[in-house]
Amino acid sequence: MNKDQSEAETPRAERQSHRVRLPGFLIEEEIGLGDLIKKTTYAIGIKPCSGCERRAEALNRWMRITR
Repeated sequence: MNKDQSEAETPRAERQSHRVRLPGFLIEEEIGLGDLIKKTTYAIGIKPCSGCERRAEALNRWMRITR
């Protein structure tokens, strides 16, 4: 069985999120991509709405940034 077949058979809820490793001096703890984008946009003055919160949760499930 190749990788494409195994991913097609695995339900979305059971899939592992992708992980990106960054040097330790950039981050101190694991953070989701959605949280990172939310913090960045808030820092430049964009306040999150309910749609932003849902997108952040989905992005957090999709990709995690680790040390």
